[in-house]
Amino acid sequence: MRKDIAEKKKEVKAKIRKRIRAKIAGTAERPRVHVFKSNRYVYVQAIDDGQRAVLASACTLEKSFKEQAKNFKNKGACGRLGEILARRLKEKNIQSIVFDRGTYPYHGRVKTVAEALRKGGLAF
Repeated sequence: MRKDIAEKKKEVKAKIRKRIRAKIAGTAERPRVHVFKSNRYVYVQAIDDGQRAVLASACTLEKSFKEQAKNFKNKGACGRLGEILARRLKEKNIQSIVFDRGTYPYHGRVKTVAEALRKGGLAF
């Protein structure tokens, strides 16, 4: 019975992911920024879907990030993560992005990352 629940959950998430990805795509000038949350860390990537390449990324697992923060998955950490990615994208002369929340609702840590990207000067 637990297997049925887990399979259903995977199917639902795949459906959500497919619905969102049908509406958005990243380019070299306007990459798609994808957020992934694991149980311990948060990962953010800027992706050019045309070339299928990652242009920039940031995660709370990085050594430089770990030196600055105690907690790696709260809202404060997500805010710093968004600022780091915004800085890295600005260095590559990228001014606007497409935000991909993945299967997560747009609130809490995902919203904090998005607000930090906006604060960093990216438009979306």
